[in-house]
Amino acid sequence: MRRRYLSLAMSMLFATAFGAVAADNSSPQALIAKGEYLAIAADCGACHTPPKEGAAMSGGYAIQSPLGTVFASNITPSKVAGIGNYTEQDFARAVRDGINKQGQYLYPAMPYTSYSRITDADIHALYAYFMHGVAAVDRPAPQTHLPFPFNIRSSMALWNTLFSNNKPFIAEKSASQEINRGNYLVNALAHCDTCHTPRIALMGQEDSKALSGGSLGSWYAPNITPDKTSGIGGWSSDNLAHYLKTGHVAGKAQAAGPMAEAVEHSLQHLSDADINAIVAYLQQLPAIKNTAMNSGESKSRDSYGAASNTEQQMRGDVATADPGWKIYSGSCANCHQANGEGTSYYPSLFHNSATGADDPSNLVSAIVNGVHRNVNGQQIDMPAFGPDANFTVRLTDRQIADVSNYVLKTYGNPKVSVTAAQVKEIREGGPKPLLAKLTAPSVMIGAVVVVVLILALLLLWASKRRKKHVARK
Repeated sequence: MRRRYLSLAMSMLFATAFGAVAADNSSPQALIAKGEYLAIAADCGACHTPPKEGAAMSGGYAIQSPLGTVFASNITPSKVAGIGNYTEQDFARAVRDGINKQGQYLYPAMPYTSYSRITDADIHALYAYFMHGVAAVDRPAPQTHLPFPFNIRSSMALWNTLFSNNKPFIAEKSASQEINRGNYLVNALAHCDTCHTPRIALMGQEDSKALSGGSLGSWYAPNITPDKTSGIGGWSSDNLAHYLKTGHVAGKAQAAGPMAEAVEHSLQHLSDADINAIVAYLQQLPAIKNTAMNSGESKSRDSYGAASNTEQQMRGDVATADPGWKIYSGSCANCHQANGEGTSYYPSLFHNSATGADDPSNLVSAIVNGVHRNVNGQQIDMPAFGPDANFTVRLTDRQIADVSNYVLKTYGNPKVSVTAAQVKEIREGGPKPLLAKLTAPSVMIGAVVVVVLILALLLLWASKRRKKHVARK
């Protein structure tokens, strides 16, 4: 797991109350502490701190995007490998506009479309923290090399024109201070919108459906509007606050994948006031029915299933038993229990949003990649069972499909099924967006061939026209 980048001294400075820290910006130490808190809220360390106890903010973490691997840059104050030569204006331009000091466009794996809303005061505090609260690391991060045409960074200028509003946050006069704070956290610092908002073919956010759920390659970020079926309308304020702080609410959901990283590196460290502000903001949003989820069902994702005695029934007839049950009995029942009810450590498989969803991506991804998060110093771990897992038990795509179907049929949404082909697709990064498909090498070569053929036909047609014209003379 990636290293927490909080120092004990800085933690003590902001843990008392964020408001108290923010009120005294005349002190350089308080300004740096405020900047560190903001960097945690913005989840900078999750990407810019390499895994396995890497140096804080030194970059190198590989972000798997649908268009290729993007490496997070070194953002320590190193003058040779990081941002030590950045002025505050350079820093603000990179954070808000996605353009570095050298004038190169950053890829939106860096969520500058959300960070564009960060206030001047918070940019000032963040700059103070990165320049004076982070140790310089003089090791360059690996360079990002995306395939053509995405390696032409200047092409991002057009994408930014279409999809980056670059508008500062403005508090709504009709909203309370708490709601406005939640709005700022959700849509600016914590950039929840970048994952939970669906995207169109060119991968820009579909803001008319903000926070109603979006694909994250292998994972799916669910609807977090107050819709009672596909969203969080059935969650209490305490449920939501507890989930953000711990990544787990019994009988509802547990954080895995990118959300587990957000809980581990960011959300669990926020003040109770900020967590409550996020909850208050989400609960007052207009509910959006996600038609891609639950397909008109009246049941919420976390309401499916019940304990099962299938384990005892099938043990007497192993020869004809469900192949998915065989996998479950041998690899899953020891932790999730024979009847699926789980333990205080491992979650129940019924009344579980991963098994009750219409999209099985999160269930399959959890099996393939495992679940890892560190909350309050306690490691929450489920081993990965995919073909490439560093674990004794490695399951094939067919076996993962079988056990997924057994779990769905027995404990979750029985209308959902999984094929081996779907498992392979999820294991390889999830469905490719249209933009990636259109720019795949085979498609690009095909497009060039088509263009050449069209030009050849046009030249042939023009040549025949000239010959006819000469013959008439």
